Amino acid sequence: MLPSFLLVVLLVELTPGPNMGWLALLSASEGRRAGFAATAGIGLGLAVVAAAAALGLAQLAQASELIFNLLRYAGAAFLIWLAWEAWSREREVSPAAVEKNGSPAKHFRRGIIINLLNPKAAIFFIAVLPVHIAPDLSVTLQTVQLSVAYVAIATLIHVNIVLLAGRAHGWLSSGPYAQIVRRGFALMLLVLAFWFFAGSIR
Repeated sequence: MLPSFLLVVLLVELTPGPNMGWLALLSASEGRRAGFAATAGIGLGLAVVAAAAALGLAQLAQASELIFNLLRYAGAAFLIWLAWEAWSREREVSPAAVEKNGSPAKHFRRGIIINLLNPKAAIFFIAVLPVHIAPDLSVTLQTVQLSVAYVAIATLIHVNIVLLAGRAHGWLSSGPYAQIVRRGFALMLLVLAFWFFAGSIR
């Protein structure tokens, strides 16, 4: 069961979604340090969602259309707020401004929030994970093992996204085109937000 589950997780995580898009934009504009902080937050957020799913809380969201929609709208609203902040932020790039606007703790918290407000991540654990559990073995142990495997694969993919996107940080963070690029990122975040809102992504 584990090999098939790992393949499904790999395919799902390689599909563009809010985590992948946000990490690429963040790492390219703020650098690898910001990207790694966000990756840690995403990993913790996914772990919390996995624990909640194991306790049956995600099943409640799946059964209630109202709860599902509220979570989805909240997640989309948060991405829209991130886009507005990126669009309206001043061009000041002094050390003080960088410390204020891009602290690792801030990106870490955002990584957690984005995943806690993504109902489809919880639905994945309810709809996909049980299929890969053998009924003749400990369900609890298998749930923990598969959840850990999921978070590990997702984190590995996110780290590689940060490493690749971080290479562009130098020429995106300064120069005459920095503001244009940053606002382009803001528009891309808006696209992700509306994609999230429409329920077309995990």
